[in-house]
Amino acid sequence: MNEIEKIKIIREETGISLIECQKACREAEGDIQRAKEILRKKGQALATKKVERKTGEGIVCSYIHQNNKVGVLLEIRCESDFMARSEEFKILAKEITLQIAAMRPLFISDNDIPEEALEKEREIIQAQFQKSEKPKEIIDKIVEGKIASYFKENCLLFQPWIKDETKKIKELIDEKIVKTGENITINRFIRYEI
Repeated sequence: MNEIEKIKIIREETGISLIECQKACREAEGDIQRAKEILRKKGQALATKKVERKTGEGIVCSYIHQNNKVGVLLEIRCESDFMARSEEFKILAKEITLQIAAMRPLFISDNDIPEEALEKEREIIQAQFQKSEKPKEIIDKIVEGKIASYFKENCLLFQPWIKDETKKIKELIDEKIVKTGENITINRFIRYEI
């Protein structure tokens, strides 16, 4: 397979510009998987830079499950009205509403968890090991591991995406940030269930 075919494959799978795909392909010496990893790393760095930009536009997206017993409202923001009206942005919003309906997150990120709730969770975990004969350092590591699991279960951005568990929701959003060149944020959501 020649370089042009490899670049075409990388472009189709990532949606990133041809020039960036070509650079990554050459840096990876023709290895398609390595080139995609390089693009993901560059994408995360680029997404981090864009986080500071103001998101003044956006949409409210809804999802009602077919049994009419679960519903989600999501406020997702971007930088421009043009982006907010794009089909790609609406698809991303719909994917996130599906995630919220299925995985029941309580918070957007770890920054949204009230300190009291986090402390209460730590106390519960430590109480489980109170009668344990394990050293304090080991118990502290176990507690921190369980807190990390708590974040993964309850924070939307840290949850594995239901359609591809190798990606977290934050990575899904970061990919769209890189592809579109605009900052995207989740402002708030609410999940209803009967």
